[in-house]
Amino acid sequence: MQALGCVLLFLAVQQMVPAYSEGTWCYDSQDPKCGPTHWKELAPACGGPTQSPINIDLHLVQKDSTLQPFIFQGYNLAPPGPWSLENDGHTVLLHMDTGLQNGLEIWGAGLPPPAYRALQLHFHWGAPGHTGSEHSLDGQRYSMEMHIVHINKKYQSMEEARRHPDGLAVLAVLLAEQDQDNANFSAIVLGLKNVSIPGVSVNMTSTFPLSSLLPSPLGLLRYYRYSGSLTTPGCEPSVLWTVFENAVPIGRVQVAQFQTVPQAGMLGLHPEPLTDNFRPLQPLGGRSILASPKASIRAAAPPGSPILAGVHRALLVLGLSLVVWQDP
Repeated sequence: MQALGCVLLFLAVQQMVPAYSEGTWCYDSQDPKCGPTHWKELAPACGGPTQSPINIDLHLVQKDSTLQPFIFQGYNLAPPGPWSLENDGHTVLLHMDTGLQNGLEIWGAGLPPPAYRALQLHFHWGAPGHTGSEHSLDGQRYSMEMHIVHINKKYQSMEEARRHPDGLAVLAVLLAEQDQDNANFSAIVLGLKNVSIPGVSVNMTSTFPLSSLLPSPLGLLRYYRYSGSLTTPGCEPSVLWTVFENAVPIGRVQVAQFQTVPQAGMLGLHPEPLTDNFRPLQPLGGRSILASPKASIRAAAPPGSPILAGVHRALLVLGLSLVVWQDP
């Protein structure tokens, strides 16, 4: 009987051991011991020079006339599917890859040929009352960020694509919180209750046009492009990033639903909600950020500009006033 008690005690202790251990990664909100500062210990590329996400500094971006409109194939239709929704313990993913002929492709917009096929989309968000986007635009972060991940069709697998700088193309959509729900996200948000256990994947009852989750047609012409990496381990520098300037609205209640999704965590216990599942900003280094012809930029005021001339005149007037005041 005593032996049985010892076994039960051992099992109880085992269930309380954190799921994270050596060889795994997480966010600081899950366990700082395996958070982003430790990722390079697991995947050396995470400490490399061309990492993502970054701040898009509008004073540094350069206009590029080759960044013409995207060509979207199949984005305006509800594909036959099936699509599946998954909680992998780090985010919520919508898997759209149903094989080589899934019909969801992008090309143009300065992307290398032949085309990129959509694989999945996923989300990043913060804690209640905090921003959670990965990229920031001129220092501003948003409530959430959606990534639509595409693979270059000339590569046969994700593993192969990760080894090449043109292997993946990710569309990054910033999501701005508002009072009213955005009906275009309803199918995903309603599905969150079906992935309440980390590691669970369920088939979606229906599909929808991916274009409904993107900025307006005019907004699709305003974007920034840079070469970077995956924002989770192994952080391979294989991503051509497109960050759209125009944010897409999402309802405050809808954001709150993402913030209740359970994270991977303590075995045998009720999982804590997953929050702050974003990687901190990474150094730009010597990389260039390109802007499409319609995107916004902020040029620094050159020497002799009216702004600087006005400041100079104000300083001269101030100096003369001080001299007159001090004259006996």
